[in-house]
Amino acid sequence: MTAITRRTALQLALLCLAAPAALAQEEPDAPDWRGRLVDAAREQIGVTTLYDPTYMRLTYPGGDVAPERGVCTDVVVRAYRRAFGLDLQRLVHEDMLADFAAYPKIWGLKAPDRNIDHRRVQNLAVFFGRRGVSLPVSQDPVDFQPGDLVTQMLPGNLPHIAIVSSNRSAEVPERALVIHNIGQGAREADTLPV
Repeated sequence: MTAITRRTALQLALLCLAAPAALAQEEPDAPDWRGRLVDAAREQIGVTTLYDPTYMRLTYPGGDVAPERGVCTDVVVRAYRRAFGLDLQRLVHEDMLADFAAYPKIWGLKAPDRNIDHRRVQNLAVFFGRRGVSLPVSQDPVDFQPGDLVTQMLPGNLPHIAIVSSNRSAEVPERALVIHNIGQGAREADTLPV
């Protein structure tokens, strides 16, 4: 498991030309960025009700699958778009065009594909890592803050990504819940493996 972000949202906003001017002027430690990202993820609960990994041709930029469907990465992509106006489809695609060799080759592609690249966990992990916002793996639940992104490998070698929630586990109060789509639509769940 890897925690991808602490300040990812604002660092990314400050690094990207697409960042709204007001957001780009905020301090990286501005307290509300975490809440904005978590709220944007939470708004998908009850809307995104299906897990659907089907490849689809998407509008570019700003493309998305239908709001009632998607995968774990779609929760992240939609949350960044809603909270900060950042289009991870475009940002990942442009970064892959600039340095395709930096990204995994597991899918046998010879060039970037703007329809799917931002919907792959490994690509998002590389994208955020290339911006210097990856964190070391931690097993301490207090290290996970609301708005952090967490990647993990599920049984069957299935990569997964989730947004750390502001809510806490009823079983282990120091452990955060996550917001993700792990198979039944967007949900807030107690699945952080720490």
